[in-house]
Amino acid sequence: VQLQASGGGSVETGGSLRLSCAASGIIFGTNFMGWYRQAPGKQRELVATMSVGATTNYADSVKGRFTISRENGKNTVYLQMNSMEPEDTAVYYCNLRQYQTDFWGQGTLVTVSS
Repeated sequence: VQLQASGGGSVETGGSLRLSCAASGIIFGTNFMGWYRQAPGKQRELVATMSVGATTNYADSVKGRFTISRENGKNTVYLQMNSMEPEDTAVYYCNLRQYQTDFWGQGTLVTVSS
């Protein structure tokens, strides 16, 4: 499985960005796709995940500001990030989990300036 993410960049506080991630390879019908992030000096943390059946899970810090969505037919997941804050600055990693195996994208840098 390969994951290709895009859409990172720089934005000012209060701004918006949209991340995309397309998965390819052997992908089973039962999986979760989502996003994690790692800020400098911190551990990688969950941002949001979504099952094939559209069940979502969000970190408390992004609830109400970020929205995850996916197109199952394209094995693509999106993260719409609104009302961004400097604390959102991190490298964002796309993730696909199937049968307890994690696959990761290459990471895309998101920088929010105050």
